Amino acid sequence: MSHLPTSPDLHHGWHACTWPPAADARGAHLLHEDMERAFVECGLDMAWLSAPAVAAMLDAMGGNSPYLSDLARRDTETFARLLRDGPDRVMRDILADMRAESPQQPRHAIAHTLRTAKRHAALTIALADIGGAWSLQQVTHALSHLAETTLQVAVRHLLRTAHDAGHLVLPDPDDAARGSGFVVLAMGKLGARELNYSSDIDLIVLYDPACHPEHEDLRRIFVRMTSDLVGLMEARDADGYVFRTDLRLRPDPSATPLAVSFPTAITYYESMGRTWERAAMIKARPVAGDIAAGQRFLAAIHPFVWRRHLDFAVIDDIHDMKARIDRHRNAGRGGLLDMATDTPACTDAMRDWLLGHDVKLGQGGIREVEFVAQALQLVWGGRRPDLRDPTTLGALRHLTQAELITHAQYTILSRNYHMMRQVEHRLQMRADHQTHKLPETTDRFAQFAIFMNEVDGPALARAMLPVMQQSRRIFEHQFSEPDRPDDTIAPEDAQVGEHLEQAGFAPDTLDAARGILQRWDTNRLRALRSDRARMLLHRLLPGILREIGARRDPLTVLRRFDTLLERQWAGVQFLSLLERNPALVRRIMTVLDCSAFLANHLAQAPSALDGLLDASTIEAADDTARAAVLLVRQHVAQAMGPERLLPVLRGLVCGEEFRLSVARLEHRMTEDRTARVRTAMADAVMRGLLRTVMTEHRARHGHVPGGAMAVVAMGKAGSREMMPGSDLDLMLVFDHPDDVMESVVPRTRRATGAPVARPLGAGTYYVRLAHAFIATLTAPGAEGPLYEADMRLRPSGSKGPVAVSLSSFRRYHAESAWTWERMALTRARIIAGAPAMAERLRAAIDTALDGTSGNARALHADALRADVCSMRARLMRDLPPQGPWDIKRRAGGLMEVEFIAQGLQLLAAAPGARSPCTRVAFTRLARAGMLSAADARLLRRADLFWRSAQSMLRILMGTEIPDALPPAAQEIMMRELDARDEQGMLARMDDMAQRVRDAFVRLIGPLPPIGNIDDGT
Repeated sequence: MSHLPTSPDLHHGWHACTWPPAADARGAHLLHEDMERAFVECGLDMAWLSAPAVAAMLDAMGGNSPYLSDLARRDTETFARLLRDGPDRVMRDILADMRAESPQQPRHAIAHTLRTAKRHAALTIALADIGGAWSLQQVTHALSHLAETTLQVAVRHLLRTAHDAGHLVLPDPDDAARGSGFVVLAMGKLGARELNYSSDIDLIVLYDPACHPEHEDLRRIFVRMTSDLVGLMEARDADGYVFRTDLRLRPDPSATPLAVSFPTAITYYESMGRTWERAAMIKARPVAGDIAAGQRFLAAIHPFVWRRHLDFAVIDDIHDMKARIDRHRNAGRGGLLDMATDTPACTDAMRDWLLGHDVKLGQGGIREVEFVAQALQLVWGGRRPDLRDPTTLGALRHLTQAELITHAQYTILSRNYHMMRQVEHRLQMRADHQTHKLPETTDRFAQFAIFMNEVDGPALARAMLPVMQQSRRIFEHQFSEPDRPDDTIAPEDAQVGEHLEQAGFAPDTLDAARGILQRWDTNRLRALRSDRARMLLHRLLPGILREIGARRDPLTVLRRFDTLLERQWAGVQFLSLLERNPALVRRIMTVLDCSAFLANHLAQAPSALDGLLDASTIEAADDTARAAVLLVRQHVAQAMGPERLLPVLRGLVCGEEFRLSVARLEHRMTEDRTARVRTAMADAVMRGLLRTVMTEHRARHGHVPGGAMAVVAMGKAGSREMMPGSDLDLMLVFDHPDDVMESVVPRTRRATGAPVARPLGAGTYYVRLAHAFIATLTAPGAEGPLYEADMRLRPSGSKGPVAVSLSSFRRYHAESAWTWERMALTRARIIAGAPAMAERLRAAIDTALDGTSGNARALHADALRADVCSMRARLMRDLPPQGPWDIKRRAGGLMEVEFIAQGLQLLAAAPGARSPCTRVAFTRLARAGMLSAADARLLRRADLFWRSAQSMLRILMGTEIPDALPPAAQEIMMRELDARDEQGMLARMDDMAQRVRDAFVRLIGPLPPIGNIDDGT
C-alpha cells in the first residue's frame, strides 16, 4: 500500500465513536508500542497514533481483544487505510477486490485471496461495531456479504476448474455459475443476513440433474466439488481461514452425500420434513452458484414451509425443541424468572447467575427470541405472506403490524435481541472463538463488562437481567401449555355414558353417542391414529362434550363433529388448534348446531376452519375489506404462475366465505357489510388472477401494442351485494388500435429452451386470454372452484365469443340490445383493466344506458315500462316461485325490487341517477325526482329485508329452497326477521311482498295477463 499518504487525515466518522476503556492496561500498552514500530516500518507518520480517537481505539483493542490486536499488528496498512477512509469504503474495496479475482487462478491463489479478505474484513467490521460507527444490522449485513462473496468466488473457481478439466460442460464458462445447476443455499443467520462475528456458516449444497441430462457421473463430481468448497472455506494455513462450514442442515445428513440432488431433497421435504426443518427454511437463501436454480428449488418446497392451513401443533414442536436444547446442551439454568432484580443488594447475585450463561441457547437468550418469531411465522405465514421475513427483527415487526404480538412485546424482544447480539459479538471478538457463554469467573466477567462499556460486572448484570426476564416471560407465554381440564375422558372409559348424560344427552341417544365415541378409539379414523392425537382428544373431550350437550340436538351435533373429525388429514394439527383456541370449540359447535349446510362445508373444506380464528380481520375490515384484499394481493405478488396460485386462493376464498357466514350467523356483521367484504374479496381474486394469467399469456404469445382487456362484473358482483353461493356474472371486453392486426412476440433465447411462440391475430389473442382467465377462475379443486362464472349477460349471450371487442359492444347496444340486457347493464362495474381502457368502456356503458343511440323501442318510456312488466310476468310464468321461502322469485320479492331499480334507471335522463348498487340507486333516483322519498325508503328497506333473508337462508340451508325450515333454522330466521314464530315470519314476508308489488304497479306498471306476454322481450 505504498500509495497511502504519510500525513494523518483521520476519517471524520471515527471522531464520533465511543470506545470502551481497556480492561487489560498492559495489553493496551503493548499494542501502542507495537503499532508505533509497525508504522515506522511502513513509512507512516507517527502523528496518526497521537490522535485521541486512535489512541482510544487502540486501548479498546489492546485492552480487550487479543485477536483484534493481532490483526492490527499483522495488517498495519489495512489499519491505516481504515483510519483514513473509514469502514464503509474499506469494506466495499475488500469485496470488490475479491469479486475481481479470476476464477482460473490456481487454487492456492484463490485461497490466499479469500483468507486475506477475511482478515481485513474482520478488523474493519469489529472496529465499526465496537466504536458504534455501524448499527447491528450494518454489522451483520457486512459479515453476511463477506461470507456470501467468498462463497461466490470459491464456487465460481471450482465450477470453472471442473469445466476446464472436462468434468463438466457449462453453458457459459465465462459466467460459470449461470445454468450450472449447482447451488449453495445459505441457512440460519447467513440466510437471514444476520451472521455473527465468529459464526460458522450453515449451508445446504444442491444440484439439479436436469441441467446436465446426459451426464452419468454428476453426483460424484458435485460431491467432490462440495468437499473442495469446504476445504477452501475452513482449512487453516499461514493466512488463517475463511469460515467454518456446517452442512448438517441438509436433508437426512446421516444418509445423504454432501451435495444432494433436487429430486432427492424435494422428496424428502414432501414426505419426511420436520418442524425444525420448516423453521430453518424460513431463512434459506441461494447465495452462490446457480441462483436461479436455487430459487426454483425453494419454490418447489414452498408448500412444505408455508402450510396453507393454520398449524398450531408447530408451537408444541418448537417448545419441545427448546426443551431438548435445555436438557441435552445444558444451556443456561433455571430460576431466571425467580431472580430478584429490583434492589441494589441483588446485583452480586444477578452477576453470579450470569456467570457461564449461554446467551444464545440459555433462558432469555437469542434463540428464544428467534423461536417466538419463527413459531408465529410458521402458524400464520401460509396465509399471510407479509409475515415471511427471514430476519428476526423484521419478522417481529411484521408480527406486530399483524397484531399477533403487542407493541410492548415487540419492544422487549427487539431490545433483548439487540443486547444479546452485542454481547455475542464481544464474546467472539476476544479470541475469534465461536462461543456464546459469558465468562465463568467473577474477574473475567468484570473484564468483559468493561469491554461492554459498563463499569463492572454488577452493572452489566443490572443492564442485562431485567430485559432477559421480560423476554423470557414472553417466550413462556407463547409456548406455555394451554389450560387443561382437571379431568380427561377416554372414549373407551366405562363411565363415558355417565359423562354423556351429565353433558346433556338424552337417555335414548346415549347408545348411539357412545358408539361414535368408541369408534374414535379403534384406529378407524386417520386423524386419531397417533398417540399424540389420542392424548389431545382425551384432554379436550370433556369440554367438547359439554359444548355439544348444550345444543338443541346433541346427537346430531356429535354426528356432524364426527364427520368433521373423520375428514381431517392431520388430527394433531386440528386438535392442537382446538386446544390453543378454546373459544373455537364453542364457535364450531354453534355452526354444527345451526347450519347443516355450513357443517358440511366445514367438513369438506378444512381451510374454512382457519376463518373462524381470524375474527380480528372481520372486526377491522371496513367497506373496502382492506385485510382480505391485501392478503390476496400479497399472494398474487409472490405467485409463480396460476397453478401455484390457485390452491392458495381457494383456501383464502373458502376461509373468508365461511368466516363471513359465521359472522352473519352470530349477528356480528350486517348483511350490507358482509356483502361488501365478500365482493371485495372476489374483486381482488379476479384482478390478481387476470394479472397472473396475463403474465403467462404474454410470455407465450407476446403482447398487442396499445391493446387492453377489461373485466366487467354484473349482477350481485356488480352491485357489491354478493351472497353465499353467488356466482359471478361477467363480461370481458377488449380493445386495440385499428392498425394493429396481431400480437408482437418477444425474442426468446433458444439457450433457455423456451418454445418460440407464433404471433396471434389481435382478436384471437384476447379471446384466448379470456378463455384462460375464465378457465382458471372456474377450475375445479378439492374445495371446488374459486367461483362459478356466468357469461350469458355478454352481447349475444352464450352464442357469442367469450370476449367481445369494444367496437362490437358499442354496435350491439346501438342496434340489437334487448331491454333486459340494458337492465342488466345498470349493475355493470368495471373491476379490472387498464385505466384508459376502463374509461372508454365506462363511456360506452353510459351511452348504452342513456339509450340515445338505442333501438326505437327503448326510446319510448311507455314501451320500456311495458317491456319490464312483460319480462317480470314471463319469469313468473316460466320460473314460478317454489314457495314462500323463494325470496328472489316470489311475487313482490327481491327480483321485483331490483326490476324497479333497473327500469327506473333506464328511464332516468342523467347518469347521476344511476348506481350499480340497488339501495344507492334508489337514493339517487329520489334525488332526481324519479321516486318519492317515501317510495325510496320503502324500497331500500325492502331491498335489505329480502337480501338479509335470502343470505341467511343460504347460510342455513344452502342454495336449495326449502319447503319448510327445521327448528334450529326457524329460531335464527325469526331473529333475523324480527318475528316471534313461523306464522309471524310468513306474515312479515307477505306484508313486505304486497308493499313491493304495489310499488311495482305504481312505478312501472301492471303485469300483463299470462296470455299476452311478449316472449321476445
